[in-house]
Amino acid sequence: MSVAAQQLNRKKAPLIKDATEFDLKLKQTQKFVLDNGVEVYAVNAGTQEVMSVELVFFAGNWYEQQNNIAAATNFLLKNGTKSKTAFQINEHFDYYGSHLSRGCYNETANIVLHCINRHLGTHLPVIAELITDALYPQQELDIYRQNAKQRLSVNLKKCDFVAGRLIDEYVFGKNHPYGVYSNAADYDALTTEQLLAYYKEYYTHGRCVIFAGGLLPSDFEQQLNATIGQLPLNQNHSKEIIHPLTPAAEKKYRIINDEKGVQGAIRLAQPFPNRHHPDFQKVQVLNTLFGGFFGSRLMSNIREDKGYTYGIHSYVLNHISTTAWMISTEAGRDVCEATIHEVYHEMEVLRNELVDEEELQLVKNYLIGTILGDLDGPFHIIGRWKNLILNGLDENYFYNSVNTIKTIGAEELKELANKYLQPEKFYELVVV
Repeated sequence: MSVAAQQLNRKKAPLIKDATEFDLKLKQTQKFVLDNGVEVYAVNAGTQEVMSVELVFFAGNWYEQQNNIAAATNFLLKNGTKSKTAFQINEHFDYYGSHLSRGCYNETANIVLHCINRHLGTHLPVIAELITDALYPQQELDIYRQNAKQRLSVNLKKCDFVAGRLIDEYVFGKNHPYGVYSNAADYDALTTEQLLAYYKEYYTHGRCVIFAGGLLPSDFEQQLNATIGQLPLNQNHSKEIIHPLTPAAEKKYRIINDEKGVQGAIRLAQPFPNRHHPDFQKVQVLNTLFGGFFGSRLMSNIREDKGYTYGIHSYVLNHISTTAWMISTEAGRDVCEATIHEVYHEMEVLRNELVDEEELQLVKNYLIGTILGDLDGPFHIIGRWKNLILNGLDENYFYNSVNTIKTIGAEELKELANKYLQPEKFYELVVV
């Protein structure tokens, strides 16, 4: 038997250290600027020879003049260039075991490469080609249009999908980029000429920021500059566009989407400031306590005690401009109103009673533990930096957030609940 085993007292439980006692550090990024002015943020770390490169363009639906142009332009980006078909593009990345994806969001759109680092030089010229020489063939647009309309037709039969569309419209306004939603006529109206024009303005000549993580090649900057750095990017600086909020006047809605439906989708939401508001980080703690994790008040009451739903969650939407505080669940048709009543009851408790120290410590440990997970590995770290940079924030925001979690008290949470968790502030929607 070893000395350590002899000294171990198995009758005594080992000391457990609260997550809040950890000293969290955010690994710094390397920053450099390409010849064309594109900023690059990189986290060079990891043990495996893998990496990711994400090109972020300010090309989301915030900038479109007609619905669905941004999403369609992004989706068809890799569906054919002057020298390659869609099949050849996909085959190129598949051959090297790499993965190239794209996505379109409210303010931004991206192209994301995951690959073994030694193959980076093979992929960058192809990505450069996608940014400058995409063709948007008519047959690819036709396929996209057909698939999108079929998908929409199926989704419109689902109460949760309909609820998600409608609550955004009520909170932000039907013409606001956060509140607008697609219909079949929008897809029919798309033309290759419109997509090419949007592509030229917001991709070929658009504003771009690059985020990279993993075990990067020693000549990473040189490789990137020799390809992406020579493109005509950053000529369109995406001048500031203001979209005024036009929230609905009515606050309560009951929608019958399926007369025979046995389940209802419930959404409660109120407009909420973005990350620059002094209450934002504090509210993240209150939200977690309220409905932000499996041990929350809403889950304990509505799932565990009442059995109305399999899951209920509250969260602050991840928007850059302005945002919303949302409560989301699905429940049996006959208990939807009772579910809403219990949500408001939990709001009332938080407004009137102080959270006890044990529950507050549990929430704090959960939040710090989540951050610890986000600091594990270069991909998570660069993801956190990306979130900061795109929202116009710096590392001080990270450390302020950690400090807020560790120091916020029950009295302050009660004050926040009285400020924000008022039923009359919330839009209320049930779709059956």
